[in-house]
Amino acid sequence: MPTRPAAVAGLFYPADQEELRSTLESLMSAARQRSPSQVRASPVKALIVPHAGYRYSGPVAASGYLSLAASPAKVERVVLIGPAHRVATDHLAASGAERWATPLGSVAIDTRRRDLLVEQGLIVVDDRAHREEHSLEVQLPFVQMVAGDVPALPLLVGDLPAGQVADVLDALWDGPGTVIIASTDLSHYWDQETARRLDGETAAAICAAEHWRIEPDRACGAHALCGLLEAARRHGLGVRMLDLRTSGDTAGDLSCVVGYGAFAVG
Repeated sequence: MPTRPAAVAGLFYPADQEELRSTLESLMSAARQRSPSQVRASPVKALIVPHAGYRYSGPVAASGYLSLAASPAKVERVVLIGPAHRVATDHLAASGAERWATPLGSVAIDTRRRDLLVEQGLIVVDDRAHREEHSLEVQLPFVQMVAGDVPALPLLVGDLPAGQVADVLDALWDGPGTVIIASTDLSHYWDQETARRLDGETAAAICAAEHWRIEPDRACGAHALCGLLEAARRHGLGVRMLDLRTSGDTAGDLSCVVGYGAFAVG
């Protein structure tokens, strides 16, 4: 498959190029006004950002990408890791496509590194898992806005130990030009007060890089998240929280919310 078409354009984010560009600019501008202290030249090796529809989690994701935009290192490639919602996988699953389409243009897949990891038995190719998945796709327009035309390696993470995921990230770590983006939402479908308490506990564990404290029901992308936190520990990097809100904060309904957090690793 030469190009994977956008699966959730028009659902999770605008399908029209100009509307999408305007939406991203508005989200980034709002993040800058909300947290002007985030606009500082701090190194960012990795981001942890949410993946719901932009109406819900876009404001929080923008806080993460604002931090990446201010990082002094030029982004040369990105590694995307996150959960498979529609097709279960027991592996780290890559896409067999050469490019991924978004309304802003197509993104080149880092096929050289993908094929090398497949040969080493560290990942597999599973296009079924990627075909309708949104968790990684929704990150690409933000990447295109912030970093321009850089290659990406999207990997869906199955029910795997943190150490196994970290081993793959170690193989892709490289220098400061390689940025890892872990895609996860936090608590699901609690009332606002309960969600804030649960997400506060999860955020504390994330900032301490103590992945063993994070249960799968606290973050839908827990396996990807925990793998990144283990890799951060191995490389002696810290984690700082950039934003922590719920869909109740961004979209209104407080009775049944989903939690979203943005964190920078560096």
